[in-house]
Amino acid sequence: MENFAGRVAVITGAGSGLGREFANLAATLGMKLVLADIDAHALEQASSTLQAAGADVLAMVCDVRKAAHVEELADAATIRFHAVHLLFNNAGVGTAGLIWEHSEADWEWVLGVNLWGVIHGVRVFTPLMLESARNDPAYEGHIVNTASMAGLLVPPVMGPYNVSKHAVVALSESLYHDLRLVDAPVKASVLCPYFVPTDIAHAERHRPDDLRHDGPPTPSQQASQALLEQAVAAGKPSAADIARMTFDGVRRGDFYICTHPHVMPAVADRMDAIVHGKPPADPYAATPHYTARLKAAVKR
Repeated sequence: MENFAGRVAVITGAGSGLGREFANLAATLGMKLVLADIDAHALEQASSTLQAAGADVLAMVCDVRKAAHVEELADAATIRFHAVHLLFNNAGVGTAGLIWEHSEADWEWVLGVNLWGVIHGVRVFTPLMLESARNDPAYEGHIVNTASMAGLLVPPVMGPYNVSKHAVVALSESLYHDLRLVDAPVKASVLCPYFVPTDIAHAERHRPDDLRHDGPPTPSQQASQALLEQAVAAGKPSAADIARMTFDGVRRGDFYICTHPHVMPAVADRMDAIVHGKPPADPYAATPHYTARLKAAVKR
């Protein structure tokens, strides 16, 4: 997809972080916007700012864990704009700590947003996009699923997040193959950023009441969460930079959009370990000081 002006972008997790930057860039390219987020206040701020700058915006509070919410989002987008051309299944949350210490609620929350949100987006919007293609020979569509380098690597103390993002990569690859089978004018990409300074390390504030912790966090969860917040805050490039890289990838038709090339040797090490039957490679081999800090913090 090379032309964006006048076309429609649907973005989940649009109130902050990558989603907000996708919306900002899409607006500057002349796209019409359908913005969704569970945070009503952040969503209103984003929507108002974009509308004041002249963008045509439909904003809806949406919990992507829930199929009905995503279906309502698709219905509203179709009624308002008649078609969807660019879909960002982007909403995401994270949690930290030793994998056996996560509660059932932790798993339900992370998998609900990160994985089921993408499942619902693909299941609901892909048929609409294919229908638009049948009705318009000039139609072009593209679906971008936000995974993570944690979908290509397996960092310690990020178990539920890793599982969810590996599943998003597999889902996206499946989508790519299935779209090719039907010769669809709809392409797919999976976005795999590394640490980016967004609000994801503080996603806990948006956790639904029915999935709250039953008790206080464990020492490992406290320690790894603190280190995760530091790593995210220090991340480079910025969310706006990642948005530009993503749109460039959409223009080129890239499937894998990996925004931090310096991390790719670690991905190669992981693949090499799999192929040669070795133990899992250390994803932080290039930054042993971080592994040492993490190990010391968790042991305390």
